[in-house]
Amino acid sequence: MALSVETESHIYRALRTASGAAAHLVALGFTVFVAVLARPGSSLFSWHPVLMSLAFSFLMTEALLVFSPESSLLRSLSRKGRARCHWVLQLLALLCALLGLGLVVLHKEQLGKAHLATWHGRAGLLAVLWAGLQCSGGVGLLYPKLLPRWPLAKLKLYHATSGLVGYLLGSASLLLGMCSLWFTATVTGGVWYLAVLCPVITSLVIMNQVSNAYLYRKRIQP
Repeated sequence: MALSVETESHIYRALRTASGAAAHLVALGFTVFVAVLARPGSSLFSWHPVLMSLAFSFLMTEALLVFSPESSLLRSLSRKGRARCHWVLQLLALLCALLGLGLVVLHKEQLGKAHLATWHGRAGLLAVLWAGLQCSGGVGLLYPKLLPRWPLAKLKLYHATSGLVGYLLGSASLLLGMCSLWFTATVTGGVWYLAVLCPVITSLVIMNQVSNAYLYRKRIQP
């Protein structure tokens, strides 16, 4: 027997709520796992994985889930208030990413190692640069009078699309980092596969949220 539209809507919202809750837990759990693994402060390099996972796994995920009607932890705030929280979280993510990038560059300089010699390094640099551009673009949304010739609706659409690309770049950098010698020397077997699943799960949730709750709505509007 076919489900009613109302029943399908309830199921859909329940699934989105469950997936959002999973994204919150996975993002936090993965960041804590990396912090325990790296033991920040034990070496200069130890701060790099901690800061990068904090930036691209936890802070960016939370920044995007702020707008989820089912999963946001700040649903009581107005749209404007959530937008400002989103910008603050993204800015914190960018600062963590820049610091993590700077520390690994310094670490390689001390060891005399080449920079950007791996796909992980190249993807990480691209993700950090993209995050910087994304935060700059967000200023135009906070203060639309700075870009009077650009329709606000189009700015939001471009920002959402670009933000999704940037988030996926960050997730790709995390995935490539889990293929590094440092990570694979410590994490093996089933635990490694579980760790790899973390950015995959959060990426799928964020992709669903942005495409269905925002991009799809913009596409069907006249």
